[in-house]
Parts: sequence; structure tokens; C-alpha cells
Amino acid sequence: MNNIKQDFTIKDLENISGIKAHTIRIWEKRYNLLQPKRTDTNIRYYSHSNLQKLLNVVLLNKNNYKVSKIAKMNVEEIKLQARELAFAEAIDDEAINSFKLAMLQFDKALFNNTYDQLLHKKTFREIFKDVFIPFLDHIGLLWQTDTVLPAHEHFISNLIAQKIHINTEKLQYSIPKSNKTYVLFLPENEIHELGLLYLNYELVLRGTHTIYLGQSLPLDNLSYFFENKREITFVTSLTVQPYDDKLIPYFKEIEGVLQNTHHKFIAIGYKTEQLNIDDFDFNLSIFSSVKDVLKVL
Repeated sequence: MNNIKQDFTIKDLENISGIKAHTIRIWEKRYNLLQPKRTDTNIRYYSHSNLQKLLNVVLLNKNNYKVSKIAKMNVEEIKLQARELAFAEAIDDEAINSFKLAMLQFDKALFNNTYDQLLHKKTFREIFKDVFIPFLDHIGLLWQTDTVLPAHEHFISNLIAQKIHINTEKLQYSIPKSNKTYVLFLPENEIHELGLLYLNYELVLRGTHTIYLGQSLPLDNLSYFFENKREITFVTSLTVQPYDDKLIPYFKEIEGVLQNTHHKFIAIGYKTEQLNIDDFDFNLSIFSSVKDVLKVL
């Protein structure tokens, strides 16, 4: 699997590390920190070990190590210092860097080892909020700039989803403390479910009864739950689907299903900013992110 992403351009390094290409070149020239190879047309390209070293250098530099001092260390010393610093302080940046490397190299062991180290210092909720959310935000930017492939995003998303499932499963046998029921689902052809999975975890943690329906649910399935006497709040998350020109018709279809019922509907995602809840005749609430939803639940 490692042959999928072995070499990186200086633009890749900039996108992944957050360090400008100009600065990377200065560090190369002044301190010999990286040793890029060159193509036949004299264009720099960098190995996985170059990337790993750069990420460790950035971590140390952000924690008051001068680049001139770091340059005097060998590769193993840099790696050791970075790991000790990260483990002692539970530094989120180092964990994020490790997750980046795990993603780029399809390295499940590195992902799990990094996650296990975080568990020594943080709860699962803290890991998700402090590390996974900023990491996933950055992955979105890397995907937009063609630094990573969809395969990378799918690989790492599935690993994070597994952790959410495991932690949710630990709570499943607790008795709900509320009569409310949350039915969570994604629109048809929508597959980005990490935010919704985590919201389901938070709701179960708070003693709420949830029904998680997952990806790509036809709206006509919602009426099945109307026979339930519980108070139902339907929740969906919009990342890609429906497309912008289908957004209003989609919510009009929801209106047709929920109009004249007492049930509530929560829509999450930046796409909701295009909606005006006054244009719809059902109990609709919109939020930009899962974090915003959790503030009011």
C-alpha cells in the first residue's frame, strides 16, 4: 500500500506542515534539515522520511526549540525529543502530525498507537474535540488542494468511525433517561457521517434514546416512526448532498413529510446557511456544526 504516496512536492510539505515553502527552502539551505531529491527537470521532491522529519521539527520549533539547535540533532534524536515532548504534554499537534503520516502511508498501527497514547492523557470526548475535529478540518483542506487522495480520506475516516462505534457500544446498555428519541440519518448519496456518528455518541452518553440509520436514507422512510408515541427529533447532516440547486426542494420534501406533526427536525452543516427557516412550515432548526448543536442540547 505504501507505494500510493511515497514522494511529496514542496507544496505538499507546505500544505501538510503549515510551514511556507520559502521557509522550508531556507531551512534546507541554511541548516541542511532536509535532503530533497530532484527530478530530471530539477524539481524538488521529498520522501516520507523527509516529511516525518519536517513534522517533528515543526513540533519542536513551536515548543521553543530553535531551528539552529534542532539542526544539530540527528534524525533519531529529533524523533525521540518530539515523541517525549508529545507524550509528556499530550500535545495535540504531534498527535495530528502522527495521524497525517498514518493516513498518507495507510498505516493502521501508527494510527492506533497514537490514539492509545492520547488515551493516557485524554478522554475519548477530549480526543475527538481537541484532536480529531481539527485534524479532519485540515484533511478537508488537503483534499481540496489535491495533496491527498479520496482513498486517504476514506481510510482515516473509517478508522475514526471505528473508535466512535467502540465508545458508543460501551454506552448502549445504559437505560435512557429521557422520553425523547433522536433519529439520525444522512441524505441519499451522502456518505460523510463522522460528525453524525459523534453526535449519536454524545446523545447516548447523555442518556438519550437514539436510532442511528446512517448513510443515504430516502425521506419517505421517516413516516415509519410517526406511530411511535415518543417525541421524535430527526437529525441530518449535509456535507455534499443535496447539491445547492436541490437544497430547497429537499427541505420542501421534508416539509411535506413533517408538516402538521409535532416532531422536530435538526439540519447540520455549512449548507444550512443557505436556508431561511421562516420559509418552511415545520419545526426546523439549523446549525453550522455538531459543536453548535451540542451547545443547546
